[in-house]
Amino acid sequence: MTTYQFPENFWWGSAASGLQTEGTVPGDGRGKNIWDYWYEIAPEKFFNGVGPEKTSQLYTKYKEDVQLMKETGHNSFRTSIQWSRLFPEGTGEVNQEAVAFYNDYINELIANGIEPFINLYHFDMPMPLQENGGWLDRKTVDAYVNYAKTCFQLFGDRVKHWFTHNEPIVPVEMGYLYQQHYPAEINLAHAVQVGFHEALSNALAVKAYRSLKAEGKIGIILNLTPSYPRDETNPADVNASVIADAFFNRSFLDPAVKGTFPTELVNICRDLDILPVYQEEDLAIIKANTVDILGVNYYQPRRVKAKESAVDHSNGPLPEDYFDYYDWPEKRINPYRGWEIYEKGIYDILINLRDNYGNIPCYISENGMGVEDEQRFLNSEGMIEDDYRIEFVTEHLKYVHQAMQEGANCLGYHMWTCMDNWSWLNAYKNRYGFISVDLVADGKRTIKKSGYWFKQVSDRNGFEG
Repeated sequence: MTTYQFPENFWWGSAASGLQTEGTVPGDGRGKNIWDYWYEIAPEKFFNGVGPEKTSQLYTKYKEDVQLMKETGHNSFRTSIQWSRLFPEGTGEVNQEAVAFYNDYINELIANGIEPFINLYHFDMPMPLQENGGWLDRKTVDAYVNYAKTCFQLFGDRVKHWFTHNEPIVPVEMGYLYQQHYPAEINLAHAVQVGFHEALSNALAVKAYRSLKAEGKIGIILNLTPSYPRDETNPADVNASVIADAFFNRSFLDPAVKGTFPTELVNICRDLDILPVYQEEDLAIIKANTVDILGVNYYQPRRVKAKESAVDHSNGPLPEDYFDYYDWPEKRINPYRGWEIYEKGIYDILINLRDNYGNIPCYISENGMGVEDEQRFLNSEGMIEDDYRIEFVTEHLKYVHQAMQEGANCLGYHMWTCMDNWSWLNAYKNRYGFISVDLVADGKRTIKKSGYWFKQVSDRNGFEG
């Protein structure tokens, strides 16, 4: 047996988002966002027809939920403020019901020894802004900065860990390349413009936060998916991995941490004549306002090879014009999600940050395993015995520990998620939580085996394995 001991004050916890947990209740004043709208016009797209209005009912159950976080070993927890809850129109008047709710929620976390990590944007574009283009519209950047400043002023006396965006590549990919999020376009030029505006909004929010001379830290949360070449000795395969990495990782990692965009990506956009529209001072703002801390979401690797298939021109240019995906014959797959399980990827990310990004302070902000129909694993005492989740987290933590032993500046580990929550088009198809949520029994919460296990890990600040 090996003892995996983590440093004192290591952040143990989990992550969620406001939209995926809070739900809607009469009189809460929440405005409509793109998910509410999409569910209204296309409910058939959502698994079992479950939309975002109910989710996990945290809005009315947050005190119970905070106690469950305490029972499962949390000393920190990351969630998001819903832009569409705080500003129902995206701009204009602040919703005082939202202010009261978030104040109470934050205070409840702190009173129970749980450090709140607050993210500002988790895919919940207010619908009035989306009607004018959403992230395609420069005015949305201004509205976002106003929203961020308002959050800093309202809650910054207690919140010391802020994050500007969660996975900003996702609105780019899912909204403007692969039709998985609203507005479900396939348009690389729009994707590039959206990505630039998100990167700019990050820098402007960082600038606004620092202008307040606040004591806390501000960062960004990126889903980093290592791009592995089919053959590391084949220059064409290696180049394919570099291009894939530029599109999906360095497009936000480089501007957030280094203040510049990847040369490979800029050159491709220039060649395709789809460079974003921007103002002269924008690049200087991005350069001068890099983040203090980085959240790393890791679920799966990306495996690529040199382009061998014919380019599909039916939807215009796409990232896949520059590489093909590679089906690694040795892969292990989570059959419920269809994702490869590759624990070493989390180590490779941390070492890359150590070697190529100034060893920026970071933490694992999401890592988890979604499983369908977990009720199969219910024991006679009514607890879900999710040993597969314990094994998944354990094996990833071993690699986090190894990277830290080798000098990586990793400060914590948050699993996705705390209690089972609603997940976009998949709704409640796959469950990820330490805590189960019974949708039939009014959202009844029950701690899973993994939750009790995580409490032991947190209490001991490590584990044996």
